[in-house]
Amino acid sequence: MFVRLIGYLFGIGAALFIIGAAIAGYFIYQYQQDLPDYTVLKNYEPPIMTRIHAGDGQLVAEYARERRLYLPIQAIPDLVKHAFISAEDKNFYRHGGLDFESIARAVIVNLQNIGSRRPIGASTITQQVAKNFLLTNEATLDRKIKEALISLRIERAFPKDKILELYLNEIYLGIGSYGVAAASLLYFDKSVHELNVQEAAYLAALPKAPNNYHPFRYPDRAIERRNWVIDQMVENGYTTLEEGEKAKVAPLEVTPRRTGAHLFAADYFVEDVRRQLQTMYGEEKLYGGGLSVRTTLDPKMQLVARRALIDGLLRFDMQRGWRGPVAQIAAGGDWGASLAEVKVLTDVPEWRLATVLAVDAKEARIGLQPPLLVSGELSTKRETGTVAFEEMKWARWATGPKKGGRIKGSDDVLAVGDVVYVEALEDGKGYRLRQPPEIGGALVAMDPHTGRVLAMVGGFSFADSQFNRATQAMRQPGSSFKPFVYSAALDNGYTPSSVIMDAPISLPMGNGQVWQPKNYGGKFYGPSTLRLGIERSRNVMTVQLARDMGMPLVVEYARRFGIYDDLMPVLAMALGAGETTVMRLTSAYATIANGGRKIDPTLIDRIQDRTGKTIYRHDQRICDGCEAARWTGQDEPQLIDKRDQILDPMTAYQITSMMEGVVQRGTATVVKDVGRPLAGKTGTTNDEKDAWFVGFSPDLVVGVFMGYDTPRPMGRGATGGQLSAPVFRDFMKTALAYKPPVPFRVPKGIRLIPIDRTTGLRASPGGANVIMEAFKPGTEPGDTYSIIGYDGQMGNATSVTPEANKAVISGTGGLY
Repeated sequence: MFVRLIGYLFGIGAALFIIGAAIAGYFIYQYQQDLPDYTVLKNYEPPIMTRIHAGDGQLVAEYARERRLYLPIQAIPDLVKHAFISAEDKNFYRHGGLDFESIARAVIVNLQNIGSRRPIGASTITQQVAKNFLLTNEATLDRKIKEALISLRIERAFPKDKILELYLNEIYLGIGSYGVAAASLLYFDKSVHELNVQEAAYLAALPKAPNNYHPFRYPDRAIERRNWVIDQMVENGYTTLEEGEKAKVAPLEVTPRRTGAHLFAADYFVEDVRRQLQTMYGEEKLYGGGLSVRTTLDPKMQLVARRALIDGLLRFDMQRGWRGPVAQIAAGGDWGASLAEVKVLTDVPEWRLATVLAVDAKEARIGLQPPLLVSGELSTKRETGTVAFEEMKWARWATGPKKGGRIKGSDDVLAVGDVVYVEALEDGKGYRLRQPPEIGGALVAMDPHTGRVLAMVGGFSFADSQFNRATQAMRQPGSSFKPFVYSAALDNGYTPSSVIMDAPISLPMGNGQVWQPKNYGGKFYGPSTLRLGIERSRNVMTVQLARDMGMPLVVEYARRFGIYDDLMPVLAMALGAGETTVMRLTSAYATIANGGRKIDPTLIDRIQDRTGKTIYRHDQRICDGCEAARWTGQDEPQLIDKRDQILDPMTAYQITSMMEGVVQRGTATVVKDVGRPLAGKTGTTNDEKDAWFVGFSPDLVVGVFMGYDTPRPMGRGATGGQLSAPVFRDFMKTALAYKPPVPFRVPKGIRLIPIDRTTGLRASPGGANVIMEAFKPGTEPGDTYSIIGYDGQMGNATSVTPEANKAVISGTGGLY
């Protein structure tokens, strides 16, 4: 009877087991039909930051929706792996996807804590991978079952190290960082290989709830959680008890990483790189493709460029006077809190906002805007200082009832409650008054041999205006276009000693009106050499020359040099009346500087994808033999340059020599202070609306522009030689300070002959006006010469003696 009962119960149990197994199998089968495809993890490519580097490798900017750097498991140090395993899944290398020991412990603890504490979980790292990659975060039984099933499949399909690699690169760790590599940089400004025990433990403390362990908002919680992770590492044998105790008493020492192009004053440069990348690869690849971009930026030169341009803009702006405070606030109460609400130019670190607390004739007492702490809270410290009257004497009023009046004291300029910018004095004793300039400007520095843009400043402050005046502003170049008219002439039969008549001419415009071009200053100077015409920036001579050659030839040269795409073939355009950009004009000068090779300006040297494969390279020169495995007596490899030769090298040297005269004797003598071989040309447009100087040494070309964003007159005397040339001078003095002087390279075949520069005729060396002029073979001057336009009609040639010419050329040229 007993045996039959046992058999009966066994049969019932077996039947129930089979039924239960069948039901479970059915449900598992149904769930499996709806499971995501876990095999996609094999080819998973998470969104990775695009990183922008300067030419020397320094990080300049990062672009990402999720700040992540992907590291293969081999590149993640054991210390970091052990910290996360101890914190999240100590049995990771022993279980098969589900940790039944942890599940049982979690059930017991949760039963004991019903109604008193939040339930604890028992998810393994594999389960977290399943949830983060393939499922949602919804807290439902359905999602947990799917998570468990996928975890089992993942464990069968992938090795443990691959699962851990996916986890450590995917998890969110707070302050915008995804994965351990990005978090290490953002929290500690270190690579993962530089982390110590307490730092690795803190990162491992974050996955559960990064915001709850924020290092500045909740430092006590953060340290408590970090120390718990350290205890787990000790318990699991990953670090010694002594090391653990030492790590637990260490402060948190989180030092958030500073990022951004403002570190190198390169905001305009980097924004142009970003736009170019988006055009080339699209938004998705820019913000998640993990591109590594090596730019042409020279950080040291960029800082010099910014300083030179800002000083030039401020010099001009201060001469125009004071336009008043940025804002006004109530003087009483906590002025620091009120001042903190006023927007500040974040990319002008030398300046600070301040409010006037008291003022008399001698000085103003100011309160400085309190900084934000790393926690995001406003500092409670209140700093004060003084601005002496000597540091605001320049600030005569440019507007209002006091406009133009003499200021006698500080209280004529400032009032209590005014919010102004100030800059600390060099000796640290007080401040000087500042105001953001109204005038805009740009500077581009380029390697003339490669087109690599080494520095670019697109305005005073990117925080104030993101409009890049180096690449986006279309402006008239004025006389800085003339070298290309003269280059066309030198390529087509003229020489630097050719003589053009500088005399009044009248040109019908086709609408019944007559155009009578004039020189800057209104004077005419008679027969003058081409050299003198460019040194003194003679307008009438340039128009005569363009008319003699024909404007279609000038239009072709403008297109060939990349200055204009489709210049109107009218004579006014020979004086730079068309619009172009600083970048395009600087690139054109680079072609002259390098001997006539067409260059394409670039901000980017190369781009690599997430795997390190180069997908773009600017330098397209071919080097046969550069990849030879070893030297076997062969000749050194030669670079094959297939770039177009758009200007005769001899012509390039001739126009360079003529522009050296602009610096030595012409409209840009202020540049002589650099003390190096330099060439360049000033440019000023009608009513002084645009001021240019573009110049170069043998290995560096620089373009400078100044003008209001909405063109308007800058005032009499606001010429390229007075405004932009000093900026060029200041930049070149520093940029070339530690480089040996290099003369301009003379191409083979050029003949250097002593010439009287005023007549263009041969002369004995040593005379007052004698220079060594460059001639192509067979174009050397004789004892008489022809004058183009001597009787006012282009094309007539008349022989004139040197004495007659000297009698005509007696004045000085006007600036233009």
